[in-house]
Amino acid sequence: MTDVAVTTPYGDPSDVIAVGEVGGRTVAFLPRHGRGHRHPAHTVNYRANLWALRSLGVRQVIAPAAVGSLRPELAAGTVVLPDQLVDRTSGRPQTYYDSGAAHVSFADPYCPAGRSAVLKAGADGGRPLVDGATMVVVQGPRFSTRAESRWFAAQGWSLVNMTGHPEAVLARELALCYTTIALVTDYDAGVDAASAVSQAEVFAVFERNIELVRDLVCRVIPTLPSTSARSCPCPAALDGLTLPFDLP
Repeated sequence: MTDVAVTTPYGDPSDVIAVGEVGGRTVAFLPRHGRGHRHPAHTVNYRANLWALRSLGVRQVIAPAAVGSLRPELAAGTVVLPDQLVDRTSGRPQTYYDSGAAHVSFADPYCPAGRSAVLKAGADGGRPLVDGATMVVVQGPRFSTRAESRWFAAQGWSLVNMTGHPEAVLARELALCYTTIALVTDYDAGVDAASAVSQAEVFAVFERNIELVRDLVCRVIPTLPSTSARSCPCPAALDGLTLPFDLP
């Protein structure tokens, strides 16, 4: 791996980007929180992160994330592939389009080809994933109250997270394929009435399952289509739009 420092029109990304090879494919790894987890979710420079990745030639993003469960059947250690997203954040810059009229379609937030590749990799690795869930993204850094958690569940949402937005929509605005792999680390406060979410619990479960997630990502990478062979809707997301900048 080679560390590459990238500067963008939106400032510096969360960290230097490690560029190397996995399964014969060139990959770029950027820790969204920075090394040592120094950037909490609400301060991550999401615009710089996605712009930096695209400027290095990235066109497909696999985005692992720790999530809380709003459903009793989704216990800690479960890996879920969400197919929908609800934004409950506030104050985060969430678009590159600060001038003109450019409205990107976001009805389906995640890449269908990426989701299919991850599902197959999970099955081939003997660890079938839960296919489909709505993930609500909250502002943080605090966890939800019990009332908020119960309200989220009552809406039919299954997962709660702090980083999935605006990351997903910014990827779409750059015509990138974007797929979230959600690792359940805890029951949210409204599900587990006997206790409440703690940072120590979340970090401990994530640490116990990090090898599982790493293995899944490494299985997926060689199976993704080449940049020129992408047949999903993502490369055409900006067709017909007049952008206020040139894409990197």
